[in-house]
Amino acid sequence: MATIEQLAMIAIILDEEEEECSKNTRRYWIHSSIKKRKTEGEYWTLFRHLVDDEEKFFQYFRMCTFKFNDLLKKIENDIVKKNTNFRECLLPKEKLAVCLRYLATGDSFTTIAFSYRLGISTVRRAVLEVCDAVIKNVLRESIPTPGIEQWEKNIEEFWNKWNFPNCVASIDGKHVIILAPPNSGSLYFNYKKTFSIVLMALVDANYNFIAVNVGAFGKDSDGGILSKSKMGRAIFENKFNIPSNRCLPGTNVSAPCVILGDEAFPLKNNLLRPYPSQQSINDSKKRHFNYRICRARRVVENAFGILSQKFRIYNRRMHLKPEYAEKIVLTTCILHNFIRRSETVSFTETNTPVQFNNLRHQGGNAVSTAFDIRNKFADFFQTAQGQLDWISTL
Repeated sequence: MATIEQLAMIAIILDEEEEECSKNTRRYWIHSSIKKRKTEGEYWTLFRHLVDDEEKFFQYFRMCTFKFNDLLKKIENDIVKKNTNFRECLLPKEKLAVCLRYLATGDSFTTIAFSYRLGISTVRRAVLEVCDAVIKNVLRESIPTPGIEQWEKNIEEFWNKWNFPNCVASIDGKHVIILAPPNSGSLYFNYKKTFSIVLMALVDANYNFIAVNVGAFGKDSDGGILSKSKMGRAIFENKFNIPSNRCLPGTNVSAPCVILGDEAFPLKNNLLRPYPSQQSINDSKKRHFNYRICRARRVVENAFGILSQKFRIYNRRMHLKPEYAEKIVLTTCILHNFIRRSETVSFTETNTPVQFNNLRHQGGNAVSTAFDIRNKFADFFQTAQGQLDWISTL
C-alpha cells in the first residue's frame, strides 16, 4: 500500500497537471452561432429578399424602403464604426434593421440576438446607438417647433375636419409600462398598480405629434406633469407662438386659440376641458359642447393608437431603465412623424401604447375667465354658424 507521503505527492502532481491543462485550454469569446452571422443571421439571409417586395418590407420594418434609406442617410455618420483586428463591426444598415425590428416587434434583446446571430449586448448597444442618432439628427426635422403659420394651419384643419373653431392642438398623456426600476420606491408606481413613465403629447388634426414630453414619473397626475414641464409652462405663459384671440367663424365674437384636453386637465384660458358629466345630463348646451370637444380631441387618442400599432414594443412591458425607455419612446414619436409625413421641428423634452393606460382624472382650479371662455364656445355651438345639423338631436 502507498504511504501517506506517496499519496500526498500524487495529489500534488495531479493538481499541477490540472492547473497546466486549464492554462492551455483555449477560451472562445465568440459563440459558434455568432460566427455564422453572415450565413444564418436574419439580416444577411432575409433583407435582400425584403428589398424586392415593398409590401413585405413595410410589414417587417414598419416603413417603406424609401423611408428606410432616407433615415439611414441621416444617421449613418453617427452609427458607423471601424473594423478592428479582433472584430468586424456591424454595418450601419444592419444596426438600423436591428433597431427597427426591436421597435416593431417588442421582442427582447435576447430574442433579437438569436435571430440576427449577434451578442445580446451588441443588440442593446446597436438599438441605443440608433435611437441616439435619430434623436440627434431627425428630431428637429420630424417634430419641429411650430411657428405662427403652422398654428394657423392647425386651426383651419381642426375646424374643417373636426368642426372645432380656434383649436390649435389636442393634448393627452399616456402611461408607458416599464419594469420596476431598482431603489425607486413609489416614484414610478401609478394608480393602475404598474410601474410607468408618462408620454404627454400635443397632436394636430392629422394625428402628428406637435410636441412631446417624455419621462415623467408614473405616480404624478397629468395636471402636475403638464404644469412642471417646459411644454406646459410655455403654453400657460404664452411662450409657444400660439396666435392671439380671433373671432369665431362667421361671428364677431372674439375667443382665444385653445388646446383641447379631457377631464384630467385643468380648465385654463387656453386649455379647454369638458363640462362635468353631472352638469351636462339635463343641459343640452353643455352636452353638445362635450360632444364637440370629445370629437375633436380624440385625434390624440388616435395618434397613440397608431403609434402602438406600428411599434409593438408598446404592447409589452419595457425591460429597460427609465432613461433608456425615454429614448425608445421619444424615438418612436419621431419615427411616427417621419413615416407619416415627409415635410415636416419640436418643442420636446425628456426629463429627460397596448400598454397605454389612461391618466387619472383630476380637476384643477380655474379662474372665472376660463369658465366664461368655455361658455362662449358652448354658446357658439348653438348658433347657425357653429351648429352641426346631424347632431341637433343629441
